[in-house]
Amino acid sequence: MNKKGSILIYGLMLGLVIIILALSLAPTGQQVISEAMNQSTSNAIGLNCSNSTISNFDKAACVVTDFSLPYFFGGLIFIAGAIIVGRILL
Repeated sequence: MNKKGSILIYGLMLGLVIIILALSLAPTGQQVISEAMNQSTSNAIGLNCSNSTISNFDKAACVVTDFSLPYFFGGLIFIAGAIIVGRILL
């Protein structure tokens, strides 16, 4: 096998590993985000996002926390796709 073929296989494997890693971490990330957005308990400190009387700063923190999960895992999957496409085209 020539050098370009081995690099192509390496790139595909690396991209698939990143995709599998992102998909396997998604449920854990969702659990962490939901615990952070819930009301504070004796075990965890939460943002209490369901309360309508919180300040605007806390509301903004709730929105940023809610958007962080799709952006993080979408970014990981995008990077993996870029690695795969980059290795196929180059």
